[in-house]
Amino acid sequence: MILEHLCEIRACVDQTQEDVGGLKLRLSSVETRIANLRSDIAHIHTDLAIINGRMDNMERRLDRIERRLELTSA
Repeated sequence: MILEHLCEIRACVDQTQEDVGGLKLRLSSVETRIANLRSDIAHIHTDLAIINGRMDNMERRLDRIERRLELTSA
């Protein structure tokens, strides 16, 4: 009878180990995806900084054009 209980316990432990192994794989996949998302976000921030710089430059150029054409009071 004790042997039967030990066999059942062993089967439960084996199943738990398999489940934990599967969870570790899934967690690793999630962590990889999060790292990729962080990288994508960093690239977006870089792109936004470049776009903002270009817009600032275009605004300065537009201001100069308006002053030359006397379209605005300077």
